[in-house]
Amino acid sequence: MTHPLTRFSSVITLSTSRTADPASAGIDRFVGLEHIEPENLHIRSWGLVADGTTFTSTFKRGQVLFGKRRAYQRKVAVADFDGVCSSDIYVFESKDPNVLLPELVPFICQSEGFYDYAVKTSAGSLSPRTNWTHLANYEFPLPPVDEQRRIADLLWAADDSITEWQETISRLEKLLAAVREDVLCNKELPRQKLKTCVKSITAGKSVLGFGKPAAENEFGVLKVSAVGADGFVADENKTLEDKEAFIQAFSVHANDLLITRANTRELVGRVCIVPKDYPNLMLSDKSLRLEVDEESGDKNFLLQVLRSREARSQIESTASGTGGAMKNISQVQIMNLVLPLPELKIQKELASKTIEVEKSLEQTRLHVQKSIELKKQLLSKSLSA
Repeated sequence: MTHPLTRFSSVITLSTSRTADPASAGIDRFVGLEHIEPENLHIRSWGLVADGTTFTSTFKRGQVLFGKRRAYQRKVAVADFDGVCSSDIYVFESKDPNVLLPELVPFICQSEGFYDYAVKTSAGSLSPRTNWTHLANYEFPLPPVDEQRRIADLLWAADDSITEWQETISRLEKLLAAVREDVLCNKELPRQKLKTCVKSITAGKSVLGFGKPAAENEFGVLKVSAVGADGFVADENKTLEDKEAFIQAFSVHANDLLITRANTRELVGRVCIVPKDYPNLMLSDKSLRLEVDEESGDKNFLLQVLRSREARSQIESTASGTGGAMKNISQVQIMNLVLPLPELKIQKELASKTIEVEKSLEQTRLHVQKSIELKKQLLSKSLSA
């Protein structure tokens, strides 16, 4: 059923409440844009007024916070406490609950139509901002209150499902970290240099003259960002002019153990295992392949140990740079990392403990994505013009 379009400002109030002294007003928390997670309606972090803040815009429990700066980041949240917030955050609430349910307001602000409108009406090059004058004119279909309640119940149920899955992910990540630190890096295990179980390191090549994005049957360079925080992320967006010269030595294969040699201090030395063959992707000069001696080293064990605090501490202290944020670690430095390296049988047994947790993590992340897609479909169906 098609519903008449409603002007945003006819049902939404923009709060202009301020306080020059949050502490005296009994406010102990503040929220900046950095505290609102993209596409997450729940505020999970904040700052303390006692630690100092220049924010003066106030919000109350139940009001909706919308990030007007860089609206494409999709930062919308529902406050579950009173506080002050950045001037880059608008505070919205329903003018009349008998016309627009307060429970539906955050989802209107999360709808594709609202995001698109906010981005389209933003001004500024480095830090574009939308403004109330423009947002006030946004129009969306508003059903009767009874239908609004049904829609809100569905959307909050979807949001609850996403939150539960995300909490499960958080618990599994903590479990994986604990296994990594307390089991794989047990203090009782013998330490040896990585080179005792790695035959060689293959470095990629620096390639100039990138062309159009790589398509099927074309060849590209594997960007350093492919070695992601949680594993391998394929990126096939660069082509090579002289592709044949790279195929044999530098193509990416299933089960390759990769490590980055150049990045920021926090990201240099990231590792992953490639899940399948990528014959049209070549290693860049910032990505290295470790050829593990299968008689003395297990790739899954090495993957987890190289992600441990013990390894990260060595990598970050060893990485060097002549200035700026970029740091480098050499092949020799990588091979000389001192890590827990018990006999192969024990490595495999210990690695199996992390594999099960990672499988659960992967499945849970899939559940989150499915729940997010369902929520988007509900939003599109219910609140799009």
